[in-house]
Amino acid sequence: MNESYAEAGVKRGKTTGSYVAKFGIIFAMVLILTVGVLFIGSFAVILFALGIFVCYYMFPRFNVEYEYIYCDGQFDFDKILGNAKRKTMLRIDSDKIEMIAPVKSHALDSYNHMELTVKDYTSLNEDANVYAMIAHGEKGNLKILFEPSEKMITCIKQKTPRKISEY
Repeated sequence: MNESYAEAGVKRGKTTGSYVAKFGIIFAMVLILTVGVLFIGSFAVILFALGIFVCYYMFPRFNVEYEYIYCDGQFDFDKILGNAKRKTMLRIDSDKIEMIAPVKSHALDSYNHMELTVKDYTSLNEDANVYAMIAHGEKGNLKILFEPSEKMITCIKQKTPRKISEY
């Protein structure tokens, strides 16, 4: 058996959009409770209770993690919401991959003229070791940003050494 398996996971950093959404939800809750009681009476308390339920449901969704699984030439990119719900975002075979290289690598220069759909599965950390994967997807060419582990890079090199560049 010459199977190769590697996995890596990263926790997505907080974005400005997530802070704005959280602030907006909390502001709406306070507005419903204060102004709503004055104008619509006890119905505002029901709206506030409904808002608490929305907060309970929405706030864990701002906690996002990405998991990458490489198994014998196939990549799976999964999104984990609130440490509970997993969703497979993308599954791609190695025969559809053109190149894997660090984002700042000159090996990717020949793909700059192409129209690429960017899929970002990174932690948004500036110090992270981010790689770009150029692949052919169902709806066109893709540029997939991810942070592989050293074991994953080694497994890719063993399976398809000409498709990966480390410089």
